[in-house]
Amino acid sequence: MVGGGPWRSAVVREAGDAVRGVSGRGYGLGMDEHEHGLSARERAILALERRGFAGPGAKERAVREQLGLAPVRYYQLLNALLDDARALRHDPVTVNRLRRIREARRAER
Repeated sequence: MVGGGPWRSAVVREAGDAVRGVSGRGYGLGMDEHEHGLSARERAILALERRGFAGPGAKERAVREQLGLAPVRYYQLLNALLDDARALRHDPVTVNRLRRIREARRAER
């Protein structure tokens, strides 16, 4: 675990939202509903995907530091979000871009 143990808080900035504290482990999250019904953690995952990163190492570091998640768990949650209509309503550009990438990778297999 990076810094402060499993219960540390990370600050996540989202466009149009106030700065919020998100539990590092995600326990108890999901109760804070947004106008589209997404939890704070789900919105933070989509916000992270909107950002550009210099490389995969930088993104994985941001996932660990800002969300307190292992990269494998992050991608599991992200993949589930891509199939969630609430996520599509919240951020259609990001969700559709990621869906296209996912489908292209599936087609390669």
